[in-house]
Amino acid sequence: MNNRQALFALHQIPGIGWKTIERVAARVPELTDIFAFSSKDWTDLGLPPARAELIYRGLLPFYKDGLKRIEAVYGDQGIGWVTVWDEDYPELLRETAQPPWVLYYRGQLDMVRKPCIAVVGTRNPTAYGKMAAERLSQSLSTYRMCIVSGLARGIDSAAHDGGLTGPGSTIAVLGCSINEVYPPENRRLYDRITEKGLVLSEYPIGTKGHPGLFPQRNRIIAGLSLGVLVVEAAIKSGSLITADQALEESRDVFAVPGLITSPKSAGTLSLLKQGAKLVTCAEDIAEEYRDRIADLEKAHHKDNEMLRHPVSQDEQKIIDLLTCRTLTIDELLEQTQYTFGHLHSVLINLLMIRRIVELPGSVYTVP
Repeated sequence: MNNRQALFALHQIPGIGWKTIERVAARVPELTDIFAFSSKDWTDLGLPPARAELIYRGLLPFYKDGLKRIEAVYGDQGIGWVTVWDEDYPELLRETAQPPWVLYYRGQLDMVRKPCIAVVGTRNPTAYGKMAAERLSQSLSTYRMCIVSGLARGIDSAAHDGGLTGPGSTIAVLGCSINEVYPPENRRLYDRITEKGLVLSEYPIGTKGHPGLFPQRNRIIAGLSLGVLVVEAAIKSGSLITADQALEESRDVFAVPGLITSPKSAGTLSLLKQGAKLVTCAEDIAEEYRDRIADLEKAHHKDNEMLRHPVSQDEQKIIDLLTCRTLTIDELLEQTQYTFGHLHSVLINLLMIRRIVELPGSVYTVP
């Protein structure tokens, strides 16, 4: 057994919070020593007797081969875990004031290495808010920026849907145990994210859900991200808490303007008054991170393949338009003024040489 496994074991004990683990980790340099502790040893660390007994008894299942059995439970469910001491722990999150000691995950952990943007908002959005969240997330994903949100109803769900359409994909941070889905109707979305993105939680299997867990996950959403985009939010909402946490961690805050008469826009309008950057298109965010996006493009772009397939002037015009944002075929017709037959021919050729990709609904983007 090593220190990270000892931390994993400590993290499994119900009722043991972040600050208790911080105290233990600070006072026990070789964390594996905790398996030899008595109740008195725990009280000697300054823990109240009741909590000392709770930890002592909570560690008993991990003695001998117990750790392997519990690790197998996670493995059988396709759940991985990473500690704050591990190299593949999200670096931006590690820099925050209260990073989770252990993160549980399903999906592709390397998503955390992408430049991430949080997209958050109300659970009961207007049609405008839902459309804005999905379209902005879709466009940001074409820049290979990963969309981070909380799998809640409304804006969160729209943001995840948009992120999944592009190469940036999406990360869902849960406010419940990693093996639970809340709300239940998002089961299909949860499954899609585990296949093409990443689901994260700081709560181990067996954690009993309660409303107090959800505000805690907001610090993870903000901590993973370079910036937080608030689409629609009331003046008192969890989304504004996420924005406040982003500011505390010196992250950027963006906001989508809304109707001045709508209570669901009151929060975003307040953020704009306080200095948040106004966002009307994905480029408003992308321009803040040009260096990161350029580095990512350099790592992933298939330059050699593109050089083998020179394009015409008309084809290049389509590529230039789609580099800025995703467009429908009707929008391409309007912006190029091509005839439908000519545009269709150009699109077919670009699809064949893989310079563009077609998304559901006759929507086009660059790979």
